[in-house]
Amino acid sequence: MGLAAGNKDMDISDIAKKLDLANSKLLVRKAAEIRRLCDAQFDSSIIGVGEICKAVICLEIAASRMQVIFDRQAAIKLSGMSEKAYTRSFNSLQNVIGIKIKLNVKELAVQFGCVRIIKSVQNVLSSYKERFLASLPASRRANADFTRPVFTAAAFYLCAKKQKLKVDKLRLIEVCGTSESEFSCVSTSMTDLCFDFVGVSKEKKDAKGVKGNRDLLDVLPEKRRLEDGGYSSDDESSCYKRHKKMEETKYEDWKSTVVNSIKQNPEKGTKKAIQTSLNFSKKTETKELKVDS
Repeated sequence: MGLAAGNKDMDISDIAKKLDLANSKLLVRKAAEIRRLCDAQFDSSIIGVGEICKAVICLEIAASRMQVIFDRQAAIKLSGMSEKAYTRSFNSLQNVIGIKIKLNVKELAVQFGCVRIIKSVQNVLSSYKERFLASLPASRRANADFTRPVFTAAAFYLCAKKQKLKVDKLRLIEVCGTSESEFSCVSTSMTDLCFDFVGVSKEKKDAKGVKGNRDLLDVLPEKRRLEDGGYSSDDESSCYKRHKKMEETKYEDWKSTVVNSIKQNPEKGTKKAIQTSLNFSKKTETKELKVDS
């Protein structure tokens, strides 16, 4: 048993060398400890994780907990798995052994090629925590947990977006082991509280006037019409009746104008009527003469 454990530790040391982590003996020991814990908890082959992949994942978990920069892309190639499968296995192992993901801002920056936003992300996280706590009742502040990786991921994404750097959001969500809905919720909260850090001018909202903001109601035309004292989709019939009544009124106005015009010029109206009658008679007489001839 001890020999087997020693061989596994040796495997982790070899993999650490390939990932340029061999110089950190403490990291290797921590990864070996995590691996032993993993072996004691369950058989990783059940979820399709082989020994090499498991060793790589244990090294990443250890690096994350010790805040050591870890090259995930190199690790994925070494594991022999696709990026999606590796991320899924990584999250599964962490959940099984009860270790929370701890995202490192520097590691994320290297992984996504956005090193210049490291300081900005750290500032956003600090300000968000301070402002969020200030908005809570004193009795709830002690229970606030900002250690979840979704906060780091959201701050990272918003800072990248602010500086117009392209970041794969879905991949970032997978890395931090959260859901799209949770990520979206935290991002919205962070944008509202730290708009001066991550906001874009067209996204800014007046917190006091959100209810009356017409731009927010544009996506809900029924609500906008009701807000304006207009009609909803249930009032289409009454709308049609109003429209019909307006048309009838216009017609009556036009008719009245024509009648008044005729009354003011009675000779002109009579002359036209007589002329029409005479013309019709002449045409008829001409036809009769042609038949007789």
